[in-house]
Amino acid sequence: MKNLKKYVSLILSVLLLTSLLVACKGNESSTKTSTADATTESVTSESDTVNEDTASSEYPADVQAIIDRGVLRVGVKNAVIGFGYQDPLTQEYSGLEISLAKKIAEHLGVEVEYTAVTAATRTELLDSGDIDCVLATFTITDERKESWDFSTPYFTDYVTVLVENASGIKSLNDLADKTVGVSSGSTSAKALIKAMIEGGIISGDNFKEDSFDPATWTEGVKFHQYDDYPTISTALSAGEIDAFCVDKSILAAYNSDSRSYIADKFAPQNYGVATKKGSGLTAVIEQLVQDWLADGTVKGLIADNGLE
Repeated sequence: MKNLKKYVSLILSVLLLTSLLVACKGNESSTKTSTADATTESVTSESDTVNEDTASSEYPADVQAIIDRGVLRVGVKNAVIGFGYQDPLTQEYSGLEISLAKKIAEHLGVEVEYTAVTAATRTELLDSGDIDCVLATFTITDERKESWDFSTPYFTDYVTVLVENASGIKSLNDLADKTVGVSSGSTSAKALIKAMIEGGIISGDNFKEDSFDPATWTEGVKFHQYDDYPTISTALSAGEIDAFCVDKSILAAYNSDSRSYIADKFAPQNYGVATKKGSGLTAVIEQLVQDWLADGTVKGLIADNGLE
């Protein structure tokens, strides 16, 4: 009987211990569930915050249209080594402005599409909407800023003149009564006239900057206008013109042992990214250019393309 009592007491103790263990496990499970629920709530809340931030940083409608299209269309030069040059064999583009265009497209998360432009066609294509922006050795002027938006300059160049060594032309003084080739739609002819007037080489009595037209100017120097730089270079070789006037960085591609620059350089040319007046893309590009100037990105690209 005594053994029976001990046996029953043992059974009851085991049952009590089992009950306690089950209760503890239940509490632990409840605690884990509560913790998991709290974690889920925290993640959900964080996700909602990210979505709200994304929504608040939406681009202007015209920029969003570029993103939706998946392509940024950029007007570039295709014959200016160091800035915008298209290899005739591979058709690949290279240069400072090509690199900047790529980086703008990467920022927007889209591909980049290049359209070759000249000084005469770049604004037409921008105005028509065929391209979204222009990076094509486009000099910023007060007059141009009335019609298009420009970024902070990413490069500063100067205008000068390239001549055949055999011509004997060595300075602005030697250009008197000569014929100079310039690109249609460029500011080079006006810059040259102003430099010659300031140097006392020609009279400025009839010079009106706002209405200056190279095609009709004949006082002291004459101009022939061409659609592109290679054609001007050919005209110089053929003796059709006496000199080739444009930004020095552009002339570098057409210099040779039989040619040289005159001693004078003038009219600083600040190159900027051009966009349509009032475009939402203007502010986006402006911020990028400022950031890249500040962190040395532009300086590095200038060096990479041999423009220092």
